[in-house]
Amino acid sequence: MTSPVLPSHGRVRPLGLAQVSITGGFWGRRQAVNATATLAHCESWMERLGWLANFDRVADGTTSPDRPGWSFSDSEVYKLLEALSWEWGRTGDPEAEAAIKRLTARVARAQDPDGYLNTCFGHGGQQPRYSDLEMGHELYNTGHLLQAAVARLRTHGEDDLVRVARRAADHVCRTFGPDGRPGICGHPEIEVGLAELGRALGEERYVEQARLFLDRRGHGTLRDIPLGRAYFQDDIPIRQADVWRGHAVRALYLTAAAVDVAVERGDDELLRAVERQWERSVARRTYITGGMGSRHQDEGFGEDWELPPDRAYCETCAGVASIMVSWRLHLATGDVRYTDLIERTLYNVIATSPSPDGRAFFYANPLHQRAPGRPADADEVSPRAEAGARAAWFDVSCCPTNVARTLAGLQGYLATTDDDGLQIHQYAPSTIRAELPDGREMAVEIETAYPESGTIRVRILNDALWTLALRVPAWAAGATLVDDGHARPVEPGMATVRRAFRAGEVITLELPMEPRFTWPDPRIDAVRGCVAVERGPEVLCVESHDLPHPGRLDALAIDPLPGPRAEPGGARVRGRLAAPPDRPWAYSGAAAAPAAGVEWIDVPLRPYHSWAHRGPSSMRIWLPIERE
Repeated sequence: MTSPVLPSHGRVRPLGLAQVSITGGFWGRRQAVNATATLAHCESWMERLGWLANFDRVADGTTSPDRPGWSFSDSEVYKLLEALSWEWGRTGDPEAEAAIKRLTARVARAQDPDGYLNTCFGHGGQQPRYSDLEMGHELYNTGHLLQAAVARLRTHGEDDLVRVARRAADHVCRTFGPDGRPGICGHPEIEVGLAELGRALGEERYVEQARLFLDRRGHGTLRDIPLGRAYFQDDIPIRQADVWRGHAVRALYLTAAAVDVAVERGDDELLRAVERQWERSVARRTYITGGMGSRHQDEGFGEDWELPPDRAYCETCAGVASIMVSWRLHLATGDVRYTDLIERTLYNVIATSPSPDGRAFFYANPLHQRAPGRPADADEVSPRAEAGARAAWFDVSCCPTNVARTLAGLQGYLATTDDDGLQIHQYAPSTIRAELPDGREMAVEIETAYPESGTIRVRILNDALWTLALRVPAWAAGATLVDDGHARPVEPGMATVRRAFRAGEVITLELPMEPRFTWPDPRIDAVRGCVAVERGPEVLCVESHDLPHPGRLDALAIDPLPGPRAEPGGARVRGRLAAPPDRPWAYSGAAAAPAAGVEWIDVPLRPYHSWAHRGPSSMRIWLPIERE
């Protein structure tokens, strides 16, 4: 099975690259750009900056203290290898295969005889192995190597990359096993890599080592730092925690591994702990975009309801990790709320990061940009994650490769099966062919312009008796299902049809796509008195480009009573630009009076994922309210 996640059991089973093919549309276009531009772009930057040459220096014995790149730069090479592996599995692209072999050869040469593999520690002029478990990222890097090997194994079979990863995993088990060092890595990732590689190879000891790492965390194993042990999730054992805290990517990678281990070990207590953390974190610590992480200081979660739009961090990598967690929880439980969050995150975090040409990216994804960012230089490394323009590469460039591997393997998140049928969770033009355990075959073709249109047509390609289930998103009140010429209303959840299908039949799901207002919980202080607009799965925003006075976005207020009006690709609301006069002191003993004589205008709103495509701009999602 060519799926990024393949648990040994669960309520539903994932379908992979061999069963699902995205043939066009919103995600097909992005997969094509990823394949033709982003993958080569990532390799080119890593070559240019010497991150790839780090492996050559280890192999040649020429390492020194001035190694280029952060200690985790090895992981970007591994994430690129994972992306290339999924891409080759998706298309059979010979250029992807050549890149895999080229990169694998350089990585393999740097591996020590005992399986240790790292270009920042353990060699001439460097610190000793595992001398900085808090911030050294050695095990983190290895975890991404193992995930790359899983992609290669499931799309191609055992080869040099898989053998390198197996030796590295064996080294980790010897070094940190029950009789070894009682340490953990400051950045979780080795856990999810070990669990998935263990499943892929049938190596139970890898899954057991992942469990051991999980159980060690939360007991103050790591050295304390100014940000506190919560930064590493080493403050509370995972089974006792009620909410995600600390560094968002660390927290979510750790949680993904916890679901893997809970499923493989039948550990219901651990699974319930993760579900509890998901519920509270999504309800109180997640942005309307699906973005996670509200604090810049630690790239982390804030407290409940601490969701400032202008200081939102919402790292792209946290969006990737959120999808990893929710998909695993869905496979384990069958609960549709997890795939609802995946859809929200895909359209409003993952799709937002890359530029249309696939050669520039957002690292952070704020919901309010007060001033236009400076245009990024396509030939320079950006030192800042918070820039208001997409950058070609970053000093810490974890997000481009994370986007690349997610898009390359995206069809592995579209559909599942159970013992009686097919469940379709994400909508894109695609073909799906799967077989049930009893040998019944299911084959469908999905025709849709989603999310531009809410019409999803599922064409049956073979005669068979089975159950078709289509996800109706939580926002889609008023959806209808047309089956055999008969329309019926369907509620959010899963709309099912069970009968004997005939080749050529079409089942149509109609989702309401009128733009709608979304109101925040009043406990979110930062957006009290504001409203957002959504259309289908897309969160909309206003950009300064679309205002008659682009420099006055901070003066915008809208009247919510007419409601948003649909227009192609977005919506319009009624608003005005009514800035109060400047004063020598920003505070007064009297409330500001509403501005008089200011003309009301139509304000265009566009999908948030397209913001800054037309150049740097100021932008906001949450719109202040002022009734006429």
